[in-house]
Amino acid sequence: MYKRGKKYKKASELINSEMSYSINDAIELLEKTNTVKFDPTVEVHFNLNLNPKYADQIIRTTLTLPNGSGKVSKICAFTDWNADELIKAWAMIAGGEELIDNIEKGNVPIDFDVCVATPNMMRHLGKIARVLGPKGLMPNPKAGTVSPDLVSAIKEITAGKFEFKTDKQGNVHSIFGKLSFGADKLGTNLKHFLKTINDVKPTWAKGKYINSIFICSAMSPSIRIDINEA
Repeated sequence: MYKRGKKYKKASELINSEMSYSINDAIELLEKTNTVKFDPTVEVHFNLNLNPKYADQIIRTTLTLPNGSGKVSKICAFTDWNADELIKAWAMIAGGEELIDNIEKGNVPIDFDVCVATPNMMRHLGKIARVLGPKGLMPNPKAGTVSPDLVSAIKEITAGKFEFKTDKQGNVHSIFGKLSFGADKLGTNLKHFLKTINDVKPTWAKGKYINSIFICSAMSPSIRIDINEA
C-alpha cells in the first residue's frame, strides 16, 4: 500500500472528509492544504451518473475558462499550405504529408500536447492514427481541432481552450487553473466549469446527473464540493 508523507497527512487533517464544502471554502482549503513548493495545477473530478457504453451518454467538448487554464500547450499542426504562418501563430511544429511521413517513420518525437488539422489533411492522418490515437492526439471536429482556419484554432488553444471528455467509467477529470491564480480567479473558473458540465448533460441521462465533485491541487488531498452549487 502506498504510504502518504507527513505533509499530506497534516494537510488531510484540515479537511473533514464527511463534509461537502462551498466553492469559496473549498478553494480557501486548496491554499491551506498545498504541500509543494512549486505552483501546482488545480484539478476537478466529477463522478457522473452516466453509462459510456451508450454513445448518447458520452461527453466530449471544449472549454475556455474565463481566467485561462494555466497550461501552455505544445501544438502540432497538419496543413496543406501555410506551415510558416502557423509557426508564427505559436504552433510548435507544422507541415503536411512530409511531416506525417516523418512521424510514421519515427523521425519526429511525439512531445506535443494537441494536434490540429485542416479538413483536407484528415484523409492522410490515417497513416499515423495508431501513433496519435492512443495518446489522444487525433484531431477531431468535436474538439475544435479540425478547422479550415488553423490560425484561429491555434490562437484559441494558446488562449486556454482545451478538451475534456468522460472516461470509461463516465467520469470527467480535468484542470481549472493554477494555485497562484488566487481564490477569485479559481472560483470564477470552477463555477464556469460547473455550468459547462450542466450545459452538456446528455439528453438521455436520467435521474441524478452529478454524484460527486472533488477538487485538489497536485500532491494534496481532495476536497468534496457541495453539489447543490453545481
